[in-house]
Amino acid sequence: METSKHQCDIKTYKDVVNKIENSRRFGNDYGVTITKKVLEKLSNPQKNLKFIHIAGTNGKGSTASVVSNILMESGLKVGLFTSPHLIDFEERIRINGKYISKEDVARLGKLLIDTDFQVGLTMFDYCLVMAILYFKEQQVDVAVIETGLGGTYDSTNAIGTPLVCGITKIGYDHMQILGNTLAEIASSKAGIFKEDTIVVSQMQENEALEVLKTAAKEKKVKEFDIVNKVDIEEIKNYKRTMIGEYQLENIATAKKICQKVFERIDFPAKDNIKIDNAIKRGIANATWEGRMEILQKEPFFMIDGAHNSNGVEALCDSLRNLYPGEKFHFIMGVLADKDYEEMVKLLAPLAIDFKTITPDSSRALQNENLKNYINELGINACTLNEIRDIKNNLLDDAKNIALGSLYFIGDIKKLW
Repeated sequence: METSKHQCDIKTYKDVVNKIENSRRFGNDYGVTITKKVLEKLSNPQKNLKFIHIAGTNGKGSTASVVSNILMESGLKVGLFTSPHLIDFEERIRINGKYISKEDVARLGKLLIDTDFQVGLTMFDYCLVMAILYFKEQQVDVAVIETGLGGTYDSTNAIGTPLVCGITKIGYDHMQILGNTLAEIASSKAGIFKEDTIVVSQMQENEALEVLKTAAKEKKVKEFDIVNKVDIEEIKNYKRTMIGEYQLENIATAKKICQKVFERIDFPAKDNIKIDNAIKRGIANATWEGRMEILQKEPFFMIDGAHNSNGVEALCDSLRNLYPGEKFHFIMGVLADKDYEEMVKLLAPLAIDFKTITPDSSRALQNENLKNYINELGINACTLNEIRDIKNNLLDDAKNIALGSLYFIGDIKKLW
């Protein structure tokens, strides 16, 4: 196999991660096209991989985590691929809850970097192909794959036909790429549908739902199932670690996805009692960092990865439910290409005040600009210069909530 010009430069785990993380965000071609070429060059390691494919605007990671946990509790060896990572690169690739080792990242990353694929890989391409190679080596029974962006042209759409497609809540995000309407965005998400697969979707706005139903018919999917209010209500009877009202629908979606998977593959827990127990244990043990995660209780400090208006709306609903009548000190760092104005307007009725920070990203909205917009709404806001300043600015008269960007939340977690 041909080697690339980077071969002599890449020697350690740190070199590999640095190279991958500094790769382009978007390629010169669609991700699905690039990944197909890369996988073909590697003799199609994804062949025979059984997998669940999850797309949506919000809730993908949480849903994928619960799916992985339930399947693991049923006795299967389960790979999980998600993005982005909050702290460590290895978070993106897991088997039965255990991160890929730094040694395996270095070994597989070096292989990919040293190979001349005749195409330019993005960071996401490197991560996805590394996961596929690792899952094949470790002989997983099934993998849970979260899309990166959209569906139709996403790199993950090169893997093949999934056992089950999961569609989480569809909302407005990445409009410059996916489209300006819910119908356009839903059409992109529906691009992961394949003939003979099963689709499980959360409840959607009618505009999005009609597109999903039409796509399901056109793609000749085997079954199209929608998570309903009864499914969601049932989750309240389960012991769970993941708090937040919005997690109820994510967990209900994961449960239904797993029930469909159990119908399609052989697995150790074959009778109904064992399946029910696997579902109960999987839900109880599932966690997803950075989603309504309480980092400390005095002063109270919670972080949440809400990074678009739909995510913020879900967070606000959960805060009202968990802490009725309370208002909060919000700490916000957001990317400039997000709908931050709508996010602030949703938070405003629950806000005592805001502290704004510039996230460590080339796409970041400057803290001063965010503060000025909040002030224009008649809400008190001030800036913090660095993330480390948060620790000395937490107040004890009300709960402190940080949100706005997964990158921002990840940088906060590094300090706790």
